[in-house]
Amino acid sequence: MFKIEDHGIKRGVRIGSRTGGRIVWEVRLAAVDGFELAYDQRGSGPAVVLLHGWPGDRTDFREVVPRLSGCEVLVPDLRGFGESDKHRADPTTQYDARAQARSVAALITSLSLERPVVFGYDIGSRIALALAQARPELVQALVITPPVPGVGTRVFSQGPMREFWYQAFHRLPLAEELIDGNPEAVRAYLRHFWSHWSGPDFELADTDLDHLVSVYSPPGAFTASVNWYRAGAGTTARALTEKAPAPADRLATPTTVLWPEFDPLFPRDWSDRLAEFFSDVRLRLVDGVGHFAPLEYPDVVAQEILAAVT
Repeated sequence: MFKIEDHGIKRGVRIGSRTGGRIVWEVRLAAVDGFELAYDQRGSGPAVVLLHGWPGDRTDFREVVPRLSGCEVLVPDLRGFGESDKHRADPTTQYDARAQARSVAALITSLSLERPVVFGYDIGSRIALALAQARPELVQALVITPPVPGVGTRVFSQGPMREFWYQAFHRLPLAEELIDGNPEAVRAYLRHFWSHWSGPDFELADTDLDHLVSVYSPPGAFTASVNWYRAGAGTTARALTEKAPAPADRLATPTTVLWPEFDPLFPRDWSDRLAEFFSDVRLRLVDGVGHFAPLEYPDVVAQEILAAVT
């Protein structure tokens, strides 16, 4: 049962057993650029928003949400991901960080969340930053992982370019031709990244990969997910134009950056320029782990979010 309420929110309740027992989902946002977002909303207390990465969806946070007892937690599927809309639209205006942030901002305001702490990893980090820059009054604090500003042209050196090949590939029609709508190709492609980018002690369960294949393999789904890169929002596309702001224009939102030890995309020495982009930033190094923060080190993620809400 659904009804349209103020601000374009379409609310509903589903009962299921994905995590065992009763699941209550707030289902859709229909107000922003014609895109509806699927999301989970759990708990009560200080507000927290969790933004997933590529190649994932909102289920990436299945280990983090139970650790945020005492908080109201909002976990959306971003545009082009999971159960959210995957419209064919100009990526540069509808799938870039600003467009994604518009949808997140609308969720925050429509659900009357009071200045949440926003966590993001991978593309979720870029979207969290865009949200804080465009709507600083909505965000209490950020907890993010790389990518972060300050990488610059170092990404074009020989070693990093061996890792960032996929961002150029995603912008080619060939990516769609080879992968979109092909479950076997989607499985092999996603398995590569979840294996290669993770730390030495992490392995994605087959059932979790099955879920990701189910949401990335319908026709058009893979293409929608890589519209982020086609929008020029990836690290390599941004590197040539990245410029440190004037001190007065640095992001003032209190920010904690979690930097893992074994992320092949982002070596730790790239954390050296954070102070050029943030006026209130703290760096925490996380040992023994890789790229997939909410599943590889959920205790640290939850600890830093809870510290930020108090």
